[in-house]
Amino acid sequence: MRRLFRAAAVLALALALPSAPLAHARRDSQVLVLGRISDDPKAHYEQLKPLLDYVVPRMASVGIREGRILMARDPQQMASYMRRGEVDWVTETAASGTILEQRAGAAPLLLTERDGVSVYRTVMFARRDSGIASLDDLRGRSVAFQNPSSTSAYFVPAMAVLGRKLPLTVLLSPMDRPGPNGVGYLFARSELNIGAWVHKRLVDVGAMSDVDWNNPARMPPAYRRDLAVIHTSEPYPRALEMIRGDLPPAVRERLREVLLQAANDPEGRGALRHFFGTTRFAPVDADAAESLARLRQGVRRVREEVE
Repeated sequence: MRRLFRAAAVLALALALPSAPLAHARRDSQVLVLGRISDDPKAHYEQLKPLLDYVVPRMASVGIREGRILMARDPQQMASYMRRGEVDWVTETAASGTILEQRAGAAPLLLTERDGVSVYRTVMFARRDSGIASLDDLRGRSVAFQNPSSTSAYFVPAMAVLGRKLPLTVLLSPMDRPGPNGVGYLFARSELNIGAWVHKRLVDVGAMSDVDWNNPARMPPAYRRDLAVIHTSEPYPRALEMIRGDLPPAVRERLREVLLQAANDPEGRGALRHFFGTTRFAPVDADAAESLARLRQGVRRVREEVE
């Protein structure tokens, strides 16, 4: 599997860099490099490229002449790229954005609205017949998260559990059970698996965004009618556009202008649709800044106490 991922990553980078070595991106001020943390570089390249192609010609006034794409396998690798100046702009989830902020000095540029939704909440749920009515009932129980980079289906629910002074310990399998004083967790990989595991009593509680909870493709009605929400979080930004902290101010401001205007341009709207279903970009307002501050603190706690 690792070899297949590396092969796909090389393919994506070869497509992205037809005329110059990647190392030149850091020193070439005429190149705008868009990054993405990816486990599917080829598919993500195809989603990133239309918006990059839209943005680059509109950045000529600040000296940008070319756009390139660089994938990273995880936040650690992307943070390294940003520290070295090899990536200028990254589209990521809010939690991954705060990790890049902490590790690489990245800064949020804009909020990303996808499918008309700019903020979402985490819902945690259990079977109606489980006897679990709130987070206070989780001691000695198990919870299914999605993956270690998910904002709504890992970091935010983990923050909620830790906030009740319940330690989290990883389980070896759904058959494994936590100790009587803590909460065990596993990664189910997809929202559909999370719902199925709770419904089939493989785990006691699941967590996902309210967007996925209300999506029949992610939470089938046959599962949902037997489940009940036991906790709903505060709202958090659905996604962020992040920039490296030392991006030249003129480039930063022009990129911000172009992205904000894209939803009002027919050509821009077409590029946005390819960009992970983006409908528009929005400024980081006071509410978003407050929620990011909460998330920043919570992500740090999860990484210190759980990982």
